[in-house]
Amino acid sequence: MIDAVPELPDITIYAEALERHVVGHTLLRARIRSPFVVRSFDPPLTRIHGQTVRGIARIGKRLVLEFDEELFLVFHLMVTGRLRWRKVDCAVPKKGGLGAFDFAHGALLFTERGRKKKASLHLVVGAAALAEHDPGGIDLLSASFAAFRSALTSSNRTLKRALTDPRRFSGIGGAYADEICWAAGVSPVKWTSRLDDAEIDGLWRESKETMARFTAAIRAEVGDGFPDKVTAFRPDMAVHGKYQKPCPKCESPVQRIVYAENETNYCATCQTGGKLLADRALSQLLKKDWPRTLEGWDELHNK
Repeated sequence: MIDAVPELPDITIYAEALERHVVGHTLLRARIRSPFVVRSFDPPLTRIHGQTVRGIARIGKRLVLEFDEELFLVFHLMVTGRLRWRKVDCAVPKKGGLGAFDFAHGALLFTERGRKKKASLHLVVGAAALAEHDPGGIDLLSASFAAFRSALTSSNRTLKRALTDPRRFSGIGGAYADEICWAAGVSPVKWTSRLDDAEIDGLWRESKETMARFTAAIRAEVGDGFPDKVTAFRPDMAVHGKYQKPCPKCESPVQRIVYAENETNYCATCQTGGKLLADRALSQLLKKDWPRTLEGWDELHNK
């Protein structure tokens, strides 16, 4: 299964857990195992040794630890980066261990699995330097309809591409974009210029409801602890990661489009009027035999 990027619900719960675990506590030291993860050099990480964490912030999919003197430690987890809370002086794993941040009562462990090293860490000084890490997307949960519409239609893109553009929307990745499109009953590849007012209103409402519902569910699972199982493939999702499973609304098999390292899941009955969206790999393989409808897909898979 394609790796799952931590998205707004996961990042929100991370921020809440960090608030409980490290705000008001002194960072004793940072132990970096993989130097590549630190993408800034001035000031050095030693600048925050012995400093107290004053607050936690979220910028899109980035998490920020705030210190005195306008020092900000910025974590970008990317695809497989994760944060974990461990015992004092815990070992940093040889495989996948990026570093650990030690406090008197525990350690914040930073890991990343997989060969592609994309996670990053920056220590910056000042609000202006921190703002450079903000892609500029609006916050879905607080966005008005007018702001949502403006961001969605600012340029003509396919719907899923627009929803996952961090310059438009803060914290939406492929998983929740699939869920939002499904809940609103709109094709993920529909051009934003062709969306009507009813579709935009539905997307606005469903984006808020979807994000709020999953955030609440994850918050209930984590409780007062620290999130250890961060994934965008959740069993209560309707379509994302549910290829060939029945759609919760109509029971038609969930479809998918796979391209590069990305996957889009959708219900043809609920979102595309029964038409199948061409999967690049399979449609090239099958060519003229590629089914255009659900009926054709059923015949192909039931031979």
